[in-house]
Parts: sequence; C-alpha cells; structure tokens
Amino acid sequence: MNPITVVGAGLAGCEAAWQIVRRGIPVRLCEMKPQKYSPAHKSPDFAELVCSNSLKAARVESAAGLLKEEMRRLNSLLLPIADSCAVAAGGALAVDREKFAAAVTDAIRSHPLIEVCEGEVEAIPDGLCVIATGPLTSDRLAEEIERLCGRERLSFYDAAAPIVTAESIDMDNAFAASRYDRGGDSDYINCPMNKEQYEAFYEALVTAERAETHAIDRPNVYEGCMPIEIMARRGADTIRFGPMKPVGLRDPRTGHRPWANLQLRREDAEGSRYNLVGFQTNLKFGEQRRVFGMIPALANAEYVRYGVMHRNTFIDSPRLLSPDFSLKENKNIFFAGQITGVEGYMESAGTGILAGINAARRAIYRQSLVLPQETMLGALTAHVSCEALSTDFQPMGANFGILPPLVEKIRDKQQRYAALSTRALIYLTEATRSVGILLRK
Repeated sequence: MNPITVVGAGLAGCEAAWQIVRRGIPVRLCEMKPQKYSPAHKSPDFAELVCSNSLKAARVESAAGLLKEEMRRLNSLLLPIADSCAVAAGGALAVDREKFAAAVTDAIRSHPLIEVCEGEVEAIPDGLCVIATGPLTSDRLAEEIERLCGRERLSFYDAAAPIVTAESIDMDNAFAASRYDRGGDSDYINCPMNKEQYEAFYEALVTAERAETHAIDRPNVYEGCMPIEIMARRGADTIRFGPMKPVGLRDPRTGHRPWANLQLRREDAEGSRYNLVGFQTNLKFGEQRRVFGMIPALANAEYVRYGVMHRNTFIDSPRLLSPDFSLKENKNIFFAGQITGVEGYMESAGTGILAGINAARRAIYRQSLVLPQETMLGALTAHVSCEALSTDFQPMGANFGILPPLVEKIRDKQQRYAALSTRALIYLTEATRSVGILLRK
C-alpha cells in the first residue's frame, strides 16, 4: 500500500501519523527541522511546545478535560506521554516540555511504518496527504497552499511567555501555593504586589518599548495569547482581573489577599525553571528585564527564554474544509492543527487525530468519521468546517459554549458541565461504533 504523506511533525502531525500507522498504513512524515526552523521553534525534536507547557485543565467536567478524555478514548499518542512527563500544576496537566518532545520523537522515529523525511516541503505532495504545518508554515509551502485554496489566508499574531530560573526568584517576596489550595503547595510560585507596586508596574508596562512586528503597523493579535502589554492597555484593572488576578490566594507575609499576583508555573519536574503564566509578550528583551523586574520577586530574575511574538497563519477553513478535514475541492488533501483555525495544543492535536483517522479510512475506502457536535471534538470540527457557523471566523478553543445546550436546564454550572461531559462521551461512543471504530476504555 502506498504511504500517506504527513507534512509537519508538530502535535497535530504526530497524532495524524500515529492514527494512520495504527491502521497498518505506512506514513511518510516530512519535517523541515533541524534543517530549517520557524521563528518560534528551537528544538530539533517533534511536538515542540512553544507558547506554554500547560495542556490546561485535567478534570473531565471541564471543557479542556473533556477534550483530552475524548482524545484518550480515540487512542491519542500524546496524552499517555504527557502523563509520563507531567509536572505539578494544580488541576492542570502540564509537562516538562523537553522530556515530552523527546519522548514523542522517540515514539515516532522508532515506529517501523513511519519514514521520517527531513527538509522543507515546498509543494503539496501527490496522493493522500495530511498538511499539519501549523500557523508558522514556511513561506514557500504557504504560497502553494494559498494557490491551492484560492482564497486569502488569515494572519494573526501569537506570543510566548518568558521562562526564568528557579534559583533567581526572590522567595522572600514570593510564596508557593495553588489557587484555592487546589494541588500541591509547590505547584505554583506566587509573586504578590501591593497597590503601589502594581500601579508603578502598570505604568511601566503600558509605556514600554515593543519589538517590531515586521511591516504590519497594527497586527491582528490572537485573543488566546494576547501579549500582556496589549491587554494592559484595555484598562488599569484588566490584567488584575486576568493573568494577575489574586483571587484564591493569601500572602503569608500579610495574611491578606495581594492587590495583584503573578503566578509562575513549573517548566520541568525538578522545578529548576518556571514560566510567567499569562505573560506572553512582545516587549524588547531589555524592557522585559526592566519592567518584569519591577515585580519584587523577579527583581533579579535570570531569563532562560524571553517572550517573543510571531505571525500565525490560518486557512479560511469553514469555506474550504469538509467535516472530515479534507478539502472540499480535493478529497485527498487533509488539513490538521492550528492551520485549520483551532486554538490550543490539545485542540490542534485532536484535529490531527481526526484527520489521520479519516485519511487512513479514505485509503481503504471506508466511511469517514465525523463526530456529532455534542462532543467537544465534534463541536470544534463544526467550527472549522461549517460556513454557516463561522461568519466572522477566528480561532476557537475548547469551551462548553460551542456545545448544543442540554434538553434539561441545569442551573448549577458544575452540574451542567458534568452533564455535558457525560453526554459527549455517550455520543462519542455511539458515533465511533456506527463506523466500526473501537475506543480505548
């Protein structure tokens, strides 16, 4: 049997390749690293996590947790690996990103049915293929995709948060605790600020010098990774009710809730590095040191990585893609990942699972798997493939608002979310059974 080509070895590409070879079909996995890197990628390993090391909430009664449970049942490659590389993060699943990427790379490279081809892909491959090149698709291939699709691409700007060393954090001005005491005391380091400190920090933040964004004066910034300095310009309290919210915390030095608080989350199991949660930024590197250094706990912080901003590109999916993630005009070409317009690591990986399953089923002339909108993956599929639902198309992540409402109204939010999750998993089982796919229990 001819191999199916998967272009891109990020989260979506790895999941797509895994689903294909699970069905006994060989894969030719094309990845331009390490010969060429995008502006945001640094590691030669596959499934590199660029923005954050958090895969969001773990509880199945949450939108992010439900998404992950659906993926687990569909035999995700990445989630068991994420579990093995997990670092403490309260109620979230966060990973040591270097160990995670290395383990995924090993699993992919060691599979006998996967041939890894290094080097930039400059044209759409012949035959069945899954394009999972992400929002940082190389310019040459992006031009080919644009010609193929015949429509203007969507461009946004995405940003990543800085990472600092643990030993450089001033613990005399910080304390370890999870919000509302969820998780272990060492899951997060909190950097509290009083009102006077916060107001000085805020003024410095909104007037700090930003890095250039290359030929675009007013970039369309993606809401899910809004740079902290742009968010701050919406009002003095915006970030104090957002990334710097102090709720659920008590500073042991004062016995009171801080006026504002920055949380730092572990980057590795050893706790040697921490990322600034919600502090995606496009400030110049020197400005990051100066402005973030006004947070007392980070006065002498040593930066392992500064925050950066880069352009993200998405296709106009609702007008281009079928619900099985193939092109409406060419059923042999599938798309997966952030290039389709989904937000988030797991959302991208989930579309890779579905695109891989359906590419494999196309190869053996089987009916496509299209999940109902009552499932989280099905609702995300509808977002990127239903033109009627996406008049003003923008990236979307997992959330309960995109699921159809329950027949029975439930006032309590937690009970309602639990009921939506239960319903989703029932629908997932029924949909997969109808096309002969067995779920992992």
